[in-house]
Amino acid sequence: MKKHKTRIYVNKSISLNLIIYIKDKQHHFLKNVLRIKSGDEIIVFDGISGEWLSKVISINRDNTALRISKNLKKIKKSLDLWLIFAPIKQSRMSLAIQKATELGVTKIIPCKTQFTNIKNINIKNLFDNAIEAAEQSQRFDIPTIEKETDLMSLLENWPDDRTLVFCDEKSNGKAIIETLDKIKYSTTKWSVMIGPEGGFSDTERDLILQNKNVVPVSLGNTILRSDTAITVAFYCLKEITS
Repeated sequence: MKKHKTRIYVNKSISLNLIIYIKDKQHHFLKNVLRIKSGDEIIVFDGISGEWLSKVISINRDNTALRISKNLKKIKKSLDLWLIFAPIKQSRMSLAIQKATELGVTKIIPCKTQFTNIKNINIKNLFDNAIEAAEQSQRFDIPTIEKETDLMSLLENWPDDRTLVFCDEKSNGKAIIETLDKIKYSTTKWSVMIGPEGGFSDTERDLILQNKNVVPVSLGNTILRSDTAITVAFYCLKEITS
């Protein structure tokens, strides 16, 4: 019997002896890329109960059937961490979603700003990227991806108990690690805000800084691309809170 290291996300609650039918892109990957056979074992997870071992019981033209045989690991709760970012070009946005997922983001909120120049966002594509990143990084859950909102609405409805780490490229303040280290025990609900290419307007920046939960931080002396800034900010936050 051959055991694959591949992990597959399934969008349904898993239980012992359950039969799951893998279709579409995942079926193609298992059948035509990995060339699995009946009797092979595949690891699956559902974002709810944890990680399970399954056995391939049939391979058809349209689906691969798996029978759940054993619970391997219980789900581990991720840090409550949101990402708010202005949409960028699709290829770099997909990369940013992948990196944020690998670093533990739990909710992703695209936010339209004055300098946002991307009009249409493919949420399904972003979610597919998050699933792929979770499968490869050994995560037990998948981040949720919200519909695009605007900055004013976001701030008006901001939760009173959530810290907003504002990556402010115009800030003359202290570096992100030094700043967060002083407040790391003050909350368990975090969020990171990254601006668009060209940054926030002065009006938007003032509006953000008026929020009582905002913590402005600097990511250094150079201007980082949005996808790079997301990776840097999340890595620093994970290091501080771990």
